[in-house]
Amino acid sequence: MSRFVMDCSVTMGWCFEDERDAYSEAILERLGPWEAAVPSLWTFEVANTLLVGERRKRISKPDASNFVAFLAHLPITIDEASTWRALSSVLALARVQNLSAYDAAYLELAVREGLPLATRDQGLKKAAASLEVLVVAK
Repeated sequence: MSRFVMDCSVTMGWCFEDERDAYSEAILERLGPWEAAVPSLWTFEVANTLLVGERRKRISKPDASNFVAFLAHLPITIDEASTWRALSSVLALARVQNLSAYDAAYLELAVREGLPLATRDQGLKKAAASLEVLVVAK
C-alpha cells in the first residue's frame, strides 16, 4: 500500500461545500489503495474546525458526527510520534521554513517518513518544495 501525508486543509474540503475542490476530491479518491498518514495534531485541527463550523452554523452537530464517522472508516493512520517531536524537530522546522508549528508538523512527518504531502496550503507547498518533498498532484 502506498502512503502519503495529508493535512487538515485537504480533509476539511470533504466536509464543507464551500471548501470542496477538485484537489480534495482527487485525494479522497486515492484513499483505499493508498493510506494517509497524519500527525496527532490533525485530530485536534479537525475537531476544532468542526466546532467552529457548528458555532458559525456552517454544520449541524449531527452532520459533524456523521463526518467524524466517515473519517473513522478511511485508511488514515495517526502518527503518535509527532507529539514528542513538537518541541524539537517540528519547532526547528517551523523556524527555518517560516511555517506555523501546525504546518511544520505535517512537513516534519513527510520528511521523517520519506512520504509525499497532500495539502492545499500554498506556503506549505513552497516549504515542501524547498526540502524536495513531493506534493501529491491531483
